[in-house]
Amino acid sequence: MIWKRHIDVGSLNSMNNNSIVEHLGIEFIQIGDDFIEATMPVDQRTKQPFGILHGGASVVLAETLGSFAGYLCSEGEQKVVGVEINANHLKSVREGTVKGICKPIHLGRSHQVWQIDIYNEQQQLCCTSRLTTAVLS
Repeated sequence: MIWKRHIDVGSLNSMNNNSIVEHLGIEFIQIGDDFIEATMPVDQRTKQPFGILHGGASVVLAETLGSFAGYLCSEGEQKVVGVEINANHLKSVREGTVKGICKPIHLGRSHQVWQIDIYNEQQQLCCTSRLTTAVLS
């Protein structure tokens, strides 16, 4: 297991009250030994004017997953902040729910790199993203 902090999915979700995470309907659903998963609805909050999932909403889901994963890999008073994110939008989504899965690429003392893949309900890859975080003591 890569996690240094022990927290359950319910506690992760309760940390998001009154935030963009809550506003967009992002919910953590699973924490595994080396991954974390969350879902986000494709609805009026997350669609762009042409009726498809907004790329920015996908990036919010990706950064949320990577930032929380980074936090779970930190200790004590350490903070984790995003310093760079990229996203490749591969397939449009018009309705339903998307699921993001976050896994580590690199877990260093001063920075981390996370891979976040976002899938539609048919398990098709819609977006792939990479987040680099800094670990602040």
